[in-house]
Amino acid sequence: MKITLLYGGRSAEHEVSILSAFSVLNAIYYNYYQVQLVFITKEGQWVKGPLLTEKPASKDVLHLSWDPSGQTEEGFTGKVINPGEIKEEGAIVFPVLHGPNGEDGTIQGFLETLNMPYVGAGVLTSACAMDKIMTKYILQAAGVPQVPYVPVLKNQWKENPKKVFDQCEGSLLYPMFVKPANMGSSVGITKAENREELQNALATAYQYDSRAIVEQGIEAREIEVAVLGNEDVRTTLPGEVVKDVAFYDYEAKYINNKIEMQIPAEVPEEVYQKAQEYAKLAYTMLGGSGLSRCDFFLTNKNELFLNELNSMPGFTEFSMYPLLWENMGLKYGDLIEELIQLGMNRYRQRQSFFEKMNKEK
Repeated sequence: MKITLLYGGRSAEHEVSILSAFSVLNAIYYNYYQVQLVFITKEGQWVKGPLLTEKPASKDVLHLSWDPSGQTEEGFTGKVINPGEIKEEGAIVFPVLHGPNGEDGTIQGFLETLNMPYVGAGVLTSACAMDKIMTKYILQAAGVPQVPYVPVLKNQWKENPKKVFDQCEGSLLYPMFVKPANMGSSVGITKAENREELQNALATAYQYDSRAIVEQGIEAREIEVAVLGNEDVRTTLPGEVVKDVAFYDYEAKYINNKIEMQIPAEVPEEVYQKAQEYAKLAYTMLGGSGLSRCDFFLTNKNELFLNELNSMPGFTEFSMYPLLWENMGLKYGDLIEELIQLGMNRYRQRQSFFEKMNKEK
């Protein structure tokens, strides 16, 4: 069977995607699969690379070279293609893409149109989970506890900044965290200790999205729960991001690798059971399939607040998601295999729905 590995992408998390893709390549069982590399450039070009039948020697294989005109000439390892050319019978797509144009339902909708099976969440789940404001609304309706927040649209801020500041300061206390609504991996997130910093933080967030969310900053530990499954949903014991600073930015997480993890997290039994319960509830309410990682804040009073749900969590060697499952006895390679099977099962189920509708007509 062929796996079409989509990686790169147009988002600010382009480099994270490449790191994740290399880790996935090293875990795939090549006695069962061959892997077709398809790289999406930062400019949005799709580049078809080599077909791999064994584990790559280095991540250099992912850094394709190509002629932007689309011509195939000697010396190039990839060829520019139209996105629809990835369609192939007997193949499943593994979109190892993070952030906008990859994790937000756009790629998932494209793959649905191509009628190809793919790993991970569907269109609606991806779109809602990627959008922090929509996630808040859905989880609020489900009764999942969250920190206080204020959504702020860019045009609201431009038209009446004082009203925005009054609303934030009337509902929240400093420090506040300002986030673009549709980004991940801490891209564009800023901590604000006063009004001037809040203004600068909003300006930073609007460089990445026209919608932002301002959240109440709290003193808390960060614990994470991995989720796996379609209808039959499983969760892991929580792991903890052990912090020696108040906030880790993108560079600390992925470039300098300053993140330390405690797996499993040292928390009371009732806390990890509650975290698993909320993770499963959030996943099912958002219509999850395949995988997700739920991130929580845990206060010193053992209060849990769900921060966000990642429908395509990082798969780098430093990433929490595969390490949480490894702690549960599921090896990286077996995890990839299970994700592929979940993707195929979801595809077959959707095909049966279409067939039933057509018969009834």
